Amino acid sequence: MSESSAHRHHAIDYIELTVSDLDQAKRFYAEAFGWQFNDYGPGYAGIRSPHGDSAPEVGGLRLDQEVRAGGPLVLLYSADLDKSVQAVKDAGGQVLKGPYEFPGGRRFHFTDPSGNELGVWAEQ
Repeated sequence: MSESSAHRHHAIDYIELTVSDLDQAKRFYAEAFGWQFNDYGPGYAGIRSPHGDSAPEVGGLRLDQEVRAGGPLVLLYSADLDKSVQAVKDAGGQVLKGPYEFPGGRRFHFTDPSGNELGVWAEQ
């Protein structure tokens, strides 16, 4: 996730799929759809954009042994993460994690009033 000019404030920016076996998931998506990955250690692989090496990643596979039903984690981009945290709280959302650092910036996770979990990230 790089080059802030490619990102729009509070737009859907990245989709993260939680998987119980990272190697198996990478094999599946590579074989089924031709996806390629950037490896970030034993618990995460970024999904490369199909538009070439210079395009930002479009998503990621995140290892979690307690995969829950409910679909992918949608990530929004923020030009000001601290203001976004406060806006989520002010609107009635509940911050679950963070803000915390990850290899690309900082982010936090929250639930909306219906219980949907989303994340918001910003470059450092």
